[in-house]
Amino acid sequence: MKKKLVVLTGAGISAESGIKTFRDADGLWEGHNVMDVATPEGWQKNPELVLDFYNQRRQQLHEVLPNLGHQILAELENDFEVYIITQNVDNLHEKAGSSNVLHLHGELLKVRSTKDHNYILDWQEDLILGNVDTNGNQLRPHIVWFGEEVPALDEAVTIVEKADILVIIGTSLQVYPAAGLMNYANASIPVYYIDPKPAQIYDLPNDIKIIAATGSEGMKMVRKDLEKMKKQFQKSI
Repeated sequence: MKKKLVVLTGAGISAESGIKTFRDADGLWEGHNVMDVATPEGWQKNPELVLDFYNQRRQQLHEVLPNLGHQILAELENDFEVYIITQNVDNLHEKAGSSNVLHLHGELLKVRSTKDHNYILDWQEDLILGNVDTNGNQLRPHIVWFGEEVPALDEAVTIVEKADILVIIGTSLQVYPAAGLMNYANASIPVYYIDPKPAQIYDLPNDIKIIAATGSEGMKMVRKDLEKMKKQFQKSI
């Protein structure tokens, strides 16, 4: 039986592929105030601006590729039962070959009805005003905006609770509720936290190893530890 490896990823892992982080130092996202493009209020105020913003992000996905960090996580499925819980709305984990990916904040390559949250479509092209569901309701990006509930949160908590190993990559641990997921891990399991500028972690009872590095460099180090764990586990069987 394979050990359950649960990985929490944030914008940092995708930054190496050329996707700018969700919020950079000046509080802007690709030159836009996040309140204008990532809130229900922004959508109500100027839906065309919001649609254009996400159309540009969607187009960018066709131009970028997974990096080594994504690839290592996909390869680890050979030896571990890997579950990825990501704050990212890109599809780079899937492009790299990961098969169990839960998107907490939605997906750029999907859209949904403004009236029926269960009406979700795969979407590769631009989304414009006039694109509607079967009842004539406008479609919107399938993104969890600030102030909206995170529908996948309960599923994410259940996954973390069952983890044998937890790896956190490329997140400032500032965006909640995603940042609180690590607190649901069993206190006895090892935890790795990879980030070039790791945040302070308080009150986590686990044995935690902090690696101040990019996702790719950090995962090369973690992979070596995981290989040792796998051998120890096999000997104990």
